[in-house]
Amino acid sequence: MVNGQWRYHDVKIEDADSHAVGSDLKPSGAPIRTYDYTPHAGPANFDDSQWEAIDATTLDQRRSTAKVCFNWYRINVTIPEKVGNLSTAGSTVAFEIVIDDYAEVWVNGKMPRVLGQLGGPVIKGFNAPNRVILTRNAQPGQRIQLAVFGINGPISYSPQNFIWIKSATLDFYKSPKIAISETPVQVTRKDPALDEIVPANAKIEKLAGGFLFTEGPIWVPRTEETDGYLLFSDPNNNLIYRWTQDGQLSIFMTKSGYRGVDIGEYGQPGSNGLTLDKQGRLTINQHGNRRVVRMEKNGQFTVLADRYEGKRLNSPNDLVYKSDGALYFTDPPFGLPKFFEDPRKDLPYSGVFRVSPDGKNVQLLAKELSGPNGLAFSPDEKYFYVDNWDEKKKIIMRYEVNPDGTLSNGKVFFDMTSAEGEDALDGMKIDQKGNLYVSGPGGLWIISPEGKHLGTIVGPEHPHNFAWGDDDGKTLYLCAKTGLYRIRLSIPGIRP
Repeated sequence: MVNGQWRYHDVKIEDADSHAVGSDLKPSGAPIRTYDYTPHAGPANFDDSQWEAIDATTLDQRRSTAKVCFNWYRINVTIPEKVGNLSTAGSTVAFEIVIDDYAEVWVNGKMPRVLGQLGGPVIKGFNAPNRVILTRNAQPGQRIQLAVFGINGPISYSPQNFIWIKSATLDFYKSPKIAISETPVQVTRKDPALDEIVPANAKIEKLAGGFLFTEGPIWVPRTEETDGYLLFSDPNNNLIYRWTQDGQLSIFMTKSGYRGVDIGEYGQPGSNGLTLDKQGRLTINQHGNRRVVRMEKNGQFTVLADRYEGKRLNSPNDLVYKSDGALYFTDPPFGLPKFFEDPRKDLPYSGVFRVSPDGKNVQLLAKELSGPNGLAFSPDEKYFYVDNWDEKKKIIMRYEVNPDGTLSNGKVFFDMTSAEGEDALDGMKIDQKGNLYVSGPGGLWIISPEGKHLGTIVGPEHPHNFAWGDDDGKTLYLCAKTGLYRIRLSIPGIRP
């Protein structure tokens, strides 16, 4: 049906030249000898025409050499016009393979991988299915090249078995439904201008649930190798989760904010705010570790800020990059076990800080708020907004941004203190027209650049932080207490 032909080849281990680890933690040191394998058959243009052709009915034949061994299976498939009664045009196609014992999957010459990823193109587990989305918009006649690297295992067991395929399937779906549930948006409309932001038929979709407390989301945009995906924190559970567009949820990082032996004393020891720098590197506010770190491409952490004038930070909360590469973050004590009264607290205030673009200087920009929390720049970066988690002073401050990145002329931009609802102000985002989206009493407040309350979106759970996502930036992902939600809006947001 897909005009495919499986081809097979054993893998050989051979001696190879390399370099020892250098000061940059890369193979840049002295020359050494190591091992490699051949052939490297992942690339799409690899010529497998001389390989053994094997019939699909023989995929379960035991192959390779037993003990520590590897092999390749390759096949080109062509999307048919129909599968049964299903027209394939526009459908989603998934490839699933189970290899005894492990597999890695290349699609069209690429094997995208993300730190913390379980399965997909990388090893899922012992005799576990690898499932990869090939396309979400299939077209009849479309050709897709698959290369599967088989691994015998467990390797340290020096296995006596061989490598074989237990199953290999292509699944076709017509617009699969990802959301667990969806509800019409409940909106308190204060101004007709809200209609330009929230579509009349808008719905809130629930994507995942059962968390202790969700926070700090960031959308990681699509690249040539991977689709876009969402990362978000569960600070109570000391985790960062990864949610992909096919609805898969996985743990991206454990111990995301604290590794101390006294972790049992903490209510929210984990990470909180997440964002990306210009190079796409994840930047993390760590509550328990009381610092801001950047995760390098190799998974190592670089500490961007942990002290000011020799004193430890409180518990960095939210963060945003300016276009020049400077990092701004808020530092209330809400990640400490006893908050303001915690004996670990060094700084006598809750500050708004700036890390210089070169990462060498940490500046205190403001300290008048008791609980500075969400923060955002106006689209032209002339103004800087920061809100306050303080039930007695629920305000948003607006500052002018000076040429050197410091702040001045801070004024109260909006005051919600008299609004009904127990919650103070939490996360904040801004769209390309300058409208603010603020977690406030009763829901998600939308405020114009002129400081006018346009309306409030009320969801199934109170949203505490958000991130603009999807390719067009018009989907607002909501971290709302125990759940993850999203809503499609009409104006794209400002993203890293």
